[in-house]
Order: sequence, then structure tokens, then C-alpha cells
Amino acid sequence: MVVTVPEEHAKTRLDSFVVANVPLLSRAFAQKLCDEGVVLVNGKANKAGYKLHAGDLVDIQYDVSELDAIPEIDIPVLYEDDDCVVMNKPVGVLTHTQGRFNLEATVATFLRSRMAESETMEGERAGVVHRLDRATSGVMIGAKNQQAMSILQKQFAQRKVKKTYMAIVAGHVDQPEAVIDMPIERNPKAPATFRVGLNGKSAVTHYIVVRETEHYTLLELKPETGRTHQLRVHLAKIGHPIIGDSVYGSGTYGDRLYLHALSLEITLPSRERKVFTAPLPNEFEELLDED
Repeated sequence: MVVTVPEEHAKTRLDSFVVANVPLLSRAFAQKLCDEGVVLVNGKANKAGYKLHAGDLVDIQYDVSELDAIPEIDIPVLYEDDDCVVMNKPVGVLTHTQGRFNLEATVATFLRSRMAESETMEGERAGVVHRLDRATSGVMIGAKNQQAMSILQKQFAQRKVKKTYMAIVAGHVDQPEAVIDMPIERNPKAPATFRVGLNGKSAVTHYIVVRETEHYTLLELKPETGRTHQLRVHLAKIGHPIIGDSVYGSGTYGDRLYLHALSLEITLPSRERKVFTAPLPNEFEELLDED
């Protein structure tokens, strides 16, 4: 696709111009296309922030038909109405792609398939109200229209959502019930990870011991805040990493990350307050029984 830049789009960023002409693409993905040289200006590659001039020829060398190549995915639905979908996300399913396009089915593509055509939201995070790590299973809620998205996201931002997780950790914790109050910041030595740090944002996790075996402990976790990787970072910091955590667990054995989002209490766009529960996966009991 070759587009001539009109006078009114002079000084527009290249990535913004791409999205304006191919609205199916997200801004983040358009930036990646620009930075990888898939978008040319007058035959030359330019960065996403390049400011266009009137009369420039922008060649967007991307086949939008690839968007139809994403395979369908079947995620168990716990509840659904015209505004939202509550799911039991399996282990291994990505919540959404991050600034790039691939052919992998995600929670976001599953949500998009359930939206009415008139309500479809664009971008790789369309309908995603909150996220679970790829390795984490359990209950998630997604929005089917923009109004529902705003209502649900506001509750997360204002900490009006109650979340309960279950985790199997290494060893035995010192107290049967406690609060972990440690700020979390991005790790400058490994930017994709996080750590406890004095310059971090407030992070609070409540835990209760549910069951102990010889080498493991099953914990019920209630995060008061929702920092990225909060539960994994907090438990690793107190010396009891989650089993199967290859990032924060220093090689702790496990065929999966033993972290599961058990329940979610939230007020639906219909104003009904509800609690949704995703049963604990069988492998949790199997691991504890084998120990």
C-alpha cells in the first residue's frame, strides 16, 4: 500500500500515519513495523517518530490479510453477558501480544471473536481489562465493548476488585498468616523482570497457609495491589519462591508455574456484584500428594 501524505498530515509521526491508514493495526505494532523497515518513506526506512512532509510517499509493506490467520482458541467460559466474558485461562495462553504481531491465539483474540461487530475494539489489548502471566492459570474478566472496558478497568485502578490466588511454594513459611509489604520496582539489570526495591511502588500481599507437605506449602494469596509479577517477587524475596518459577525461583522444580487465580469479586457493568471462581487445577493436588 502506497499513500501520498496530504498537506494536513504534514509533521505527523510516521507510526500515527500508518495507523490512520491501516486502523486494524495498533500503535505499538505500527511502531515495530516502522522500526523494522517494513514501512518506507520515499523508498527509505525511517523510525516510528519520523515527521512526515506533504507529498511524501509512504509504502506500508504489510499484508493486512495476515490478521485473519490467527487460529481460533477455546477458553473455558465461566460467565458471559452482553458486556463481559469471565474465563478460566489455561496455562500457556498469552493474555495479549506486546507491541508486535504474531499468529498466536491469545485471550485478546478470543475476546475479539465474541464481540459484536459494532462493538469491536482494535489493538492487541482489545477487551483486556487485566492480565495474567502466560504461565498463570485462572479466572479473568474481559470486556466486550468500550463502555464495559472503562467500568471494569476503573474498579481495578481504584482497588475495588477482590482477587484470590493459590500458589504452591518451596519450603515452609515462618507464620501461618502474614502480610508482605515490600515496594516493587523494575530490575535495571534485567528490564523484563522486577524486584523489591526502596524506589519501587507500594505492593502488599496477604497470605494464609492452607496446607503443608514435606517440601511444599499451599498458600492462599490476596494481593492488595496489582504490581506486575507481585506475588512471584514477594514470595521469592521471603525465601519461598513459587514452584515452577523459572524467573524468580532460581530453578525451582515444576512442570508449570504453580500459581492460579482462584477467584475474582467485581461489580459488573449491570451493577451486580459477583464472585467468580476457577477451580484449582488437578496438578496442584497431584504435586502435593506426591510430596
